[in-house]
Amino acid sequence: MARTNTRKRLPAKSPVGEPHGDARKRALRVFRALTRAYPEAHVPLNYRNALELLIATILSAQCTDARVNEVTAPLFKKYRRASDWKKIPVPKLEEMVHPTGFFRNKARAIHEATEDIDERFGGSVPGTMEELLSLRGIGRKSASVLLATIYDTPAIVVDTHFSRISRRLGFTAEFDPTKIEFDLAEIVPRKHWSDFSLMLNWHGRVTCYARKPDCDVCAARKNCPAFESRGEITWKVKVPAAKRRPQKKTGAKRKAG
Repeated sequence: MARTNTRKRLPAKSPVGEPHGDARKRALRVFRALTRAYPEAHVPLNYRNALELLIATILSAQCTDARVNEVTAPLFKKYRRASDWKKIPVPKLEEMVHPTGFFRNKARAIHEATEDIDERFGGSVPGTMEELLSLRGIGRKSASVLLATIYDTPAIVVDTHFSRISRRLGFTAEFDPTKIEFDLAEIVPRKHWSDFSLMLNWHGRVTCYARKPDCDVCAARKNCPAFESRGEITWKVKVPAAKRRPQKKTGAKRKAG
C-alpha cells in the first residue's frame, strides 16, 4: 500500500522549545504511559465491517458515539451492503440520521460514498488513502479511521481530542487537522501512529477534558508541559483568525466632521 506523504521541512524546535529529537523521545514516553493506563481503550463506535465503520465515522462528526451507536443499531440490521445504502432516497436518509445532527450533509456524504463504493469498487470499501479520499464525502479523518482500524495500515487520526491534546502536550502549534497530522507523523514512529491516535482519543475522553483536565490523575503528567498550569497552554500556538479575540481599540474615537 502506498504511504501517505507527510514529509515537510521541520522547525528547529517544538512549540515548547525542545529539539525534535527530544520531542520524539517524550512522545514515546507519553504513548507508553497511556498504553499502560488504558488497556481497555477501543474504538467506541459499534461496527462489524469496513462499510459500517465508514458510515458510523461520518455520523460521528459533532455527535456523541453513544448517539451514533443508537442510531446505527437498527440501520445496520436492515442495510448491509453499499448497494442497499445508495438506494435510500436522500430525504429518507436525512430523516434516519437526523438525531446525529448536521443530517443533510451526513446523508449526502453517506449516499455519495456508498454509491461510489458500489459502482467503482465492486461493493467493497477500498483500502488505501488515495482510494478512500477519492470517495465523495470522505476526508482524511474518515479515511485514516478505516486504515488504522480495518486495514492495519499505520494512520494518524486527528479528531477533536487528538487535536486538543497534541497542542496541550506541545507537539504541535497547529489547528488545521492536516498540519497536525504531518507534525505528529514526524514525532511519533510510524508503527505507532494508529495506537498513538487511539490513546490520545481515549485520554481525551476519560481524563484530559477540554475545560477541566484531571491533571492530578493523568498518566502522562510527568511528560506534559501543561501539567503545572492544569491544562492551560502557555506557549505560542497558531490561533486561526476565527478563534482570535478582537483587539480593543485604543485612543479616543475621531469625531465625524
